[in-house]
Amino acid sequence: MLKEVCIENFTALPKVLAAGARRIELNDNLAVGGTTVSKGVLAEATRYIHEHDASVVAMIRPRGGNFVYNDLELKIMEADLFEAQAQGVDAVTFGALTADGWLDEEAMENLLAASAGMTVVMHMAFDAIPENRQAEAIDWLAEHDVSRILTHGGPLSQPIQATLPHLQKLVADAGDKLTILPGGGITADNVAQITAQLGVQEAHGTKILAY
Repeated sequence: MLKEVCIENFTALPKVLAAGARRIELNDNLAVGGTTVSKGVLAEATRYIHEHDASVVAMIRPRGGNFVYNDLELKIMEADLFEAQAQGVDAVTFGALTADGWLDEEAMENLLAASAGMTVVMHMAFDAIPENRQAEAIDWLAEHDVSRILTHGGPLSQPIQATLPHLQKLVADAGDKLTILPGGGITADNVAQITAQLGVQEAHGTKILAY
């Protein structure tokens, strides 16, 4: 079971690695769902994580709020992707949508091109895509070499127990095309039960390890 720990900046990093974390999602501003950390945090955290035989996923998100980005915001995201690459980050997580809730295909293609050499994860922007188009979105993302989708299976206002049926559908829709990474409300206490119910080998959370 791979437990991906979501943290804010460097503060808790030594503790989560000591508690056995093997993959870290690195964020700033978790209160708004996570944004990109500073260059200094990215450099020092990546070095420290690699020294402790773990891998790092960098959040690429220029602000809180929705996932509809203008050209300047997308330019910022591209610059952050190049910086992540320069620092040796293992994976990056991002998502860009259109105003009607579909993938912003042009923006995503440009961001994917800037991510060359790193694993790409679609973050919870996926949950803002209408449910009746999510299977189609999985196919598009898989065709564009996205490796994982981080999803709560519904709005974060719902507990994960309520979204498990939809998460099960997403796992079935994804098949072996890409990995569905459940997150949002997964804790050290419920991770075993949730992953067993979904039949997945990975899970994500801020409280997924006791430390």
